[in-house]
Amino acid sequence: MTTGLANSIRRTIKVMPLLAELKPADLTKLGQIAQLVEVPAGTVIFRPGSTCENYLIVLQGTVRTSITSENGREIVLYRVEAGQTCVLTTSCLLADSKYDTEGTAETDVVALAIPRVLFSELLGTSEKFRQLAFSTFSDRLHGLIVLINEISFGHLDTRLANYLTSKATDNLLEATHQSIATNLGSAREAVSRLLKEFERKGFVKLDRGRIIITASSDLQNYANK
Repeated sequence: MTTGLANSIRRTIKVMPLLAELKPADLTKLGQIAQLVEVPAGTVIFRPGSTCENYLIVLQGTVRTSITSENGREIVLYRVEAGQTCVLTTSCLLADSKYDTEGTAETDVVALAIPRVLFSELLGTSEKFRQLAFSTFSDRLHGLIVLINEISFGHLDTRLANYLTSKATDNLLEATHQSIATNLGSAREAVSRLLKEFERKGFVKLDRGRIIITASSDLQNYANK
């Protein structure tokens, strides 16, 4: 491998250590064929109907994967961050199908792009690569199931916002994610995901065993939407 390619593989291993367990010949092939790509923030990486040509491992930054309803409402399915891959990209590669979602670079993104042909080859010949691909696929699939649970059993986001505003004292709620989930009749993973989203929006600050409301009026408006 050339120095530049070797550096890209070493950089990938730092965020996805399991990659280091591939056979030297497979790592060499990755270094020769896979490309390091840089995507500016705001770039639409894929959209409904796009063909999937590469298996992407994000090394830096965040990609937001979402669907948009006919009335224009966006639902964020998940975010792909450093050391992660996109479950829907994996699905499209495995099924030889096209995207039905949109992926947008939420920040500047650096990723390792493994071409479809090499992805299929490694999937068939490398046990360690299969473990890598399917373990990340399984993790993301679980997250999607949690999201379906949220959507199927009502607007958990507004219920959570109402719960926080009604239970907090002086903008402070001492409670675990599990206890909140129990009170709302939901899964802890679903509540944790939404709390992180609220923190991203600037509504709250998360701390161990407690939640600090940092924008009470905004959170109340969200609860009443």
